[in-house]
Amino acid sequence: MRSAVNHVPNIDNHVRPVVAQINLNKPRLLYQMHESLRSRHYSPRKERSYCNWVKRFIHFPKIRHPRDKSEPEINAFLTHLAVKENVSASTQKQTFAALVFLYQNIIGREVSNPIGIIRARKQERLPIVMTHEEVKSVLTHLVGDKWLIASLMYGTGMRQMECMSLPDKSKEKEVV
Repeated sequence: MRSAVNHVPNIDNHVRPVVAQINLNKPRLLYQMHESLRSRHYSPRKERSYCNWVKRFIHFPKIRHPRDKSEPEINAFLTHLAVKENVSASTQKQTFAALVFLYQNIIGREVSNPIGIIRARKQERLPIVMTHEEVKSVLTHLVGDKWLIASLMYGTGMRQMECMSLPDKSKEKEVV
């Protein structure tokens, strides 16, 4: 390892040297992560997301290099996200995918599936179903094309774009 000197201005705008012990022969971890993701043609958004999750993992609960951390720290981080930060299940899953990518492709170590973590709960999405009377009430307030489209959607189960793409026969009669 060699010392690298960076000049950083302090409060008084005087330049003071900052000496850091880094290995100049090997790129830094997040740079390696960026390059590895780019070489595998990951999208720029996924690249930023993965790198941000790795940064957060490095700082959890105190700053340590990921090669010095193991599965218990990964499990604790994922549990922390679910319990303390209330992230969604898909966010927790993406975070785990980012950490697996880091360990397998950058550090060169296998990571097992997390055991004993608290999973983020998936939100239940119940479909909104209107009663027959509610549908009738809505349809009575509509006229013309809007009534026709709403009736088709309710009666046939067609989607809005399907209704909009239907040919308009009334315009053809006007042209003829």
